[in-house]
Amino acid sequence: MTLLEFIITSISYIKHPAKRKCLQLSFLFKNKKGLEVGGPSAFFHLKTPLPIYAWAQSMDGVNFSNSTLWEGALLQGAHYHYYKNKNGFQFIHEATQLTGIPNGSYDFVVSCHSLEHTANPIKALMEWERVLGDKGSLALILPDKNYTFDIQRPITTLEHLIEDYKNDTPETDTTHFEEVIALSDLTVGNLTITKEEFKNRTYQNFENRAVHHHVFDLALVKAMLEYAGFELWHQQAYSNLHLVAVAQKR
Repeated sequence: MTLLEFIITSISYIKHPAKRKCLQLSFLFKNKKGLEVGGPSAFFHLKTPLPIYAWAQSMDGVNFSNSTLWEGALLQGAHYHYYKNKNGFQFIHEATQLTGIPNGSYDFVVSCHSLEHTANPIKALMEWERVLGDKGSLALILPDKNYTFDIQRPITTLEHLIEDYKNDTPETDTTHFEEVIALSDLTVGNLTITKEEFKNRTYQNFENRAVHHHVFDLALVKAMLEYAGFELWHQQAYSNLHLVAVAQKR
């Protein structure tokens, strides 16, 4: 982090009380080597509660395909551009299967609005825990259903997530598709597609990964992280959209 970035972050800390705890914790990512699943993400830029990109020594990225709805075309290799002149290695892997990445390779893992697109969240978290070193950190951001098209859907239970994990539920899973189609409220949030387009996109999920398989609240996030081997440091709802959690590998 440059002096100017530090000054901007300090001003943000003073002006925005809701950011303060996260900004304090973001210092823990200073000069550390990280992996981002499903990025890059605006939430980790400067002037946010977690300006991790500016603090990090380096960061690699993981995406499920060579082409995604959010990033467009991707190529595995030294092509992960996440912040200003900072670049890392782009992996093409499932979030649940970080093939070829050795145990304990990273100091931290971050993920923003990605885990809800995974059919087996606990399996993903277990894999992220595997690639973290001792006492490695995790910054996880999930959508607050009350401000998205999930507003009418029920919160997933921890028991269901554990069942998915024990059954090794694959990314081809369609268990929640009928619920997603029936209960999604497309008038909430910024999704600008018709109901029929949404239905078609849902059934093509293995190609586009647009479905929110599961719906979270802070209590579920805490329980899920603890089950997956993390100790929760801090969590909060932020800016009418984000459920923020910062945790440490036990």
